[in-house]
Amino acid sequence: MASHQSPAHRSPAKRRVKLATSLALALALAGAAGVQISQAAIIDPSGKGPKFAANTCADTTFRAMTDPQRVGQLFMGSVTPSAPDSKRIALMQQYHVGSVFLAGRSTAGTKATKAVVDPLQAKADTAKGHRVGLLVSTDQEGGQVQVLSGPGFSTIPSALTQGTWTTSKLRSEAAVWAKELKAAGVNLNLAPVADVVPASLGRDNAPIGRFDREFGHTAATVAPYSDAFLEGSTQSGVLPTLKHFPGLGYVRGNTDTTAGVVDSVTTRNSASVSTFGSGIKAGAPFVMISSATYSKIDSKNRAAFSSTVIQGMLRKDLGFKGVVISDDLGNAVAVKSVSPGDRAVKFLSAGGDVVLTVEPNLIPAMTKAVQSRMAQSTTFRDQVDQSVHRVLNAKQKAGLLSCD
Repeated sequence: MASHQSPAHRSPAKRRVKLATSLALALALAGAAGVQISQAAIIDPSGKGPKFAANTCADTTFRAMTDPQRVGQLFMGSVTPSAPDSKRIALMQQYHVGSVFLAGRSTAGTKATKAVVDPLQAKADTAKGHRVGLLVSTDQEGGQVQVLSGPGFSTIPSALTQGTWTTSKLRSEAAVWAKELKAAGVNLNLAPVADVVPASLGRDNAPIGRFDREFGHTAATVAPYSDAFLEGSTQSGVLPTLKHFPGLGYVRGNTDTTAGVVDSVTTRNSASVSTFGSGIKAGAPFVMISSATYSKIDSKNRAAFSSTVIQGMLRKDLGFKGVVISDDLGNAVAVKSVSPGDRAVKFLSAGGDVVLTVEPNLIPAMTKAVQSRMAQSTTFRDQVDQSVHRVLNAKQKAGLLSCD
């Protein structure tokens, strides 16, 4: 482990002078740039350097949290809205799970769904008096992938149909669908699908094409419609999620039900990846990572466990600064050969932020593994801290934090 201590010959007094000079220079530069920075700074006696006392609600909340509370923010467990399981809900509350996924079809409508969500929010975590609300998500794409229906919900056509509309119509309709989700207590939608399924593959593509989940068959078609969907959702106050990076359009198997799904076509610079870049420029706050393996990008690791995919392509190439969420790492056959604890650690180590598991009973093993790894590696702990900050920043934007 590399040491962060100052050289032995540098006296404490000289270190303090150097740190104070650096702080003064930083404040002066910030002022010249018109940036407001608190003058309160914490000088770490270890010599690591000045740490500015941040003023955001997310930072204040982070400092108030215990380690188990912070780790809990990195997990999303499922709740079945039509038949909530009180034992699973209690388990998620015990482990401070910060996000829930409404899974399984419900035809009960907006009011009934909100009646399930409200008690969950009422018992959301607090950190020294700071309320940390839940991100409540679902899959509300349209067509065969619409989890919530019934009174108050529109019947949403498939993405393939949506892709025949004008983008302005889709943006407007997506805003309506998001308002319906908002009325049901949902603040995060795991949509839109930005995957490009080539016409030559079509319905032979099991995860997307078979269910008409794509907006079209070329990146040039998909990008503007995916952007329109996410813009409409954002307009109505529901956070959208681009999925499934770097794309599931060129595979045949479905990672939910099939092991060893490999994309042997997509490269780091493929046109199909550009739909995600377009969505990121349009303001996407969340991106979901595929569990397939991309042999021309990282043949040794599934995308969800690949730092090349997450940190290299998504963060560096495309400049994404938001929250990276996994596809299901609970029941998906694609990850069954990996122990639950390793699934969580590998995803977070690769640069992911939120572990989605539709099987909440795996959360104890997953959180234990993450906490163990944090104790062993300062690098991993730093990554966890960064991920928690990203989640809290998203929650702050969604009005889920209370710092008063």
